Amino acid sequence: MMTDKPSVTIIGLGSMGQALANAYLEAGHPTTVWNRTAAKADALVARGATRAATVSDALWASDLVVLCVLDYAAVDGLLAPNADMLRGRVLVNLTNGQPEQARRTGEWATAQGAEYLDGGIMAIPSMIGTPEAFILYSGSQTAFDRYQAALEVLAVPNFVGTDAGLAALNDLALLSGMYGTIAGARHATALIGPERAAEFTTSLLIPWLQAMANVLAPSSTEREAGDIPSEESPLDMQAIALANIVEASRSEGVGEDLLAHLLTPMRDIIAAGEGDVLTDLVDAIGKEIRS
Repeated sequence: MMTDKPSVTIIGLGSMGQALANAYLEAGHPTTVWNRTAAKADALVARGATRAATVSDALWASDLVVLCVLDYAAVDGLLAPNADMLRGRVLVNLTNGQPEQARRTGEWATAQGAEYLDGGIMAIPSMIGTPEAFILYSGSQTAFDRYQAALEVLAVPNFVGTDAGLAALNDLALLSGMYGTIAGARHATALIGPERAAEFTTSLLIPWLQAMANVLAPSSTEREAGDIPSEESPLDMQAIALANIVEASRSEGVGEDLLAHLLTPMRDIIAAGEGDVLTDLVDAIGKEIRS
């Protein structure tokens, strides 16, 4: 069947790679797939995908090549032996990694004559192809503009800059917020106990976290502008509350390490007169990390 939609190659058929390939098949894109374990392509081939026998064949099949593998070592191991196949290709690397890894891979790919986009998938496999999913991209603006419609098949595309490492940086920052939220929520339900955890989470915790999320944007905007965020709860009161959480955790037999490490920098800021709102703690933690 003839189509004006660009062909695409998917390299890596884990749960996410399978979801990416399925989205392209459903959207009518000619789709070539490759995985080290060839049997993982069986269901996709049954739906109309073309199975590539080798990485070289997979690269040859499409100008748009999407990689979604375990790590950057796997990316390098797949691409380096096939460097002569990369000229003229657009490589979209959706492998989770670090900003410097993305930059190095982008520089290397560009030297081989390819255009490079690094990406961070902000979704789970079942969300791919839905409006709730979004993917961060950085690297070649030209490649992004050329294939934006094809990228929209997977998720809402968000181009964050021409520095190839920016997608990974934003990806990891968002995941950090997610893991912190999940860890905090798990700590909260551990304090409440298993008997009441479900009711507590639904009726109290989720509404509370949603309400608190609404203060993040105004506070961050004020901080970025150099203004003192208009928070209503002073830092000394927050320190008392945090100390109470730590002590209550010990009393209830719940580990306090998640929050206890914040007490010292919080008290240091108060003692030194260097801050009086909670976002001042963010600055202090940032300085501590970078020192």
